[in-house]
Amino acid sequence: MADRTLPRFRDLVRQHRYVVSSHAAEELEDDELDILDLESIVLTGEIIERQTDHRTGEAKYVIRGITLANSAGCVVAKFDSVGRAVIITVYLE
Repeated sequence: MADRTLPRFRDLVRQHRYVVSSHAAEELEDDELDILDLESIVLTGEIIERQTDHRTGEAKYVIRGITLANSAGCVVAKFDSVGRAVIITVYLE
C-alpha cells in the first residue's frame, strides 16, 4: 500500500486547508520567508522523518523541500481532527 501522507499534505496546501501555528509564523518572519515559501517547501518536498508528539501521541512529519529562492527548508506538520494540515514550524537548513 502506497503512503498517502505526502500527497494529502500537498492537496491540503493546494486547497488552502491548513493553519499556521504562531510559532511557525514567527519562524517564517525570523527566516525572512513568507507563506508562498512554506507552500513551496511542501509542494516540492519529501517526508524525511515521522515523529511522535510525546505529549499528545500524534504523528507529525518533517517535510524537506525548496523555497521560492531555491533554498533548502523544512516544514513540520501534522493533521488536525477536522482534516486540515497544521504547520507546527518552518525553518531553513
